[in-house]
Amino acid sequence: MATSFSEMCARLRTAAGERLRAIAATAPVRNLTARLRALRASTTGRIGPRVSPAYGKFHAWYAKREPRERLLLRLLAGFLAALILYNLVYVPFSGLGGDIADRVAARQQELIDVRAQMRTYERLKLELAATERRTVPGKDFSLFSIIEQALTRTIGRDRIGSITPSDRPVPGGFQQYTVDLKLTALSLTQIVDTLYGVQTLLMPVTVSNLHIRQTAPGSRAYDVDLTCMALARNE
Repeated sequence: MATSFSEMCARLRTAAGERLRAIAATAPVRNLTARLRALRASTTGRIGPRVSPAYGKFHAWYAKREPRERLLLRLLAGFLAALILYNLVYVPFSGLGGDIADRVAARQQELIDVRAQMRTYERLKLELAATERRTVPGKDFSLFSIIEQALTRTIGRDRIGSITPSDRPVPGGFQQYTVDLKLTALSLTQIVDTLYGVQTLLMPVTVSNLHIRQTAPGSRAYDVDLTCMALARNE
């Protein structure tokens, strides 16, 4: 078994060597090798004469040092080399990894934000559809008349202190109709009847504001400030 494994490794090495030699024999690789050799020769020719004297002096100085001093110099050189590698290789690559992680985290947060915006859009679309279903006819519509008739039937015209209509356009192509009411000296039963009468109108009218206070201290009668609202789509 051991012999077979050794033979297989030898065959693999032989095959790999032949493959590498075949690659090295190709024209592009030969051209690249020639260029690299020319570049090394040119660089050595320019820098060698300048470096050689200094290197020779340093080598002579180093050879005169005691073994302990040479050991300290080698340790210092190793420390400097490790420091240079740390600052020139490790720190840039570690920062690159952190930068990639930051970009990935930013993209993930953007995806989360987009999904949240999509959910918000779907919710608003449903709310808009529900609002459109709860609109009143915009043409010849009078919320004033509807509320006045409803209150006259439930509590009587004499309990209506004032009734003030208004309308204004709102975003989305709607017209908002409001009626501000001041009702006087109502019992609790009449307040309930009033709210029930508004909520059960055939038109989709809502109570947007309600304020109740006693007519007098200790009294069982109450004054009510009430605002009714309806939306109509502009024709």
